Amino acid sequence: MRVLGIDPGTRIMGFGLLDFEGGSQTLRDFGSVSINPKNAFEKRLLRIHEEVGQIILRSKPDVMAVEEVFVCKNAKTTLKLGHARGVVLLAAAQHDVPVFEYAPREIKQAVVGQGGASKDQVRWMMSQMLRIPIDTLDEDAADGLAVALCHGLRQSREAILSSGGKR
Repeated sequence: MRVLGIDPGTRIMGFGLLDFEGGSQTLRDFGSVSINPKNAFEKRLLRIHEEVGQIILRSKPDVMAVEEVFVCKNAKTTLKLGHARGVVLLAAAQHDVPVFEYAPREIKQAVVGQGGASKDQVRWMMSQMLRIPIDTLDEDAADGLAVALCHGLRQSREAILSSGGKR
């Protein structure tokens, strides 16, 4: 199973691509896309949509895992993040890629073991688990990888449970 993980953002969008087979994961790609905050908001959304579409075409994922919106104190920021997620979901739908969504706390719990983990802890854990030199991994790409890893781990666990604990 090839999983594309997306950490949506209106200034930086992180992504990670992992293959899962037989209880292990293989790193395929990761990165972040900078979106110029000086551009009109609709142009930023268009860039996010186009970039996700290109990543999908290039990587051919079986599924996409996306971080859900976290509600912050600034309602305007939360709404803008929701718009960014919307164009990510639209790109997935246009390419017939099934989408799974995970709350930030659930992602952190899955990959760090603590739902309140910091971005630095997630970044460090992704560098260790996926053998990526930490200086080549930014926070947003690490978050994209964490979303993909969370999905793969959840699916592996569900497969084990449904098989009665047999691999």
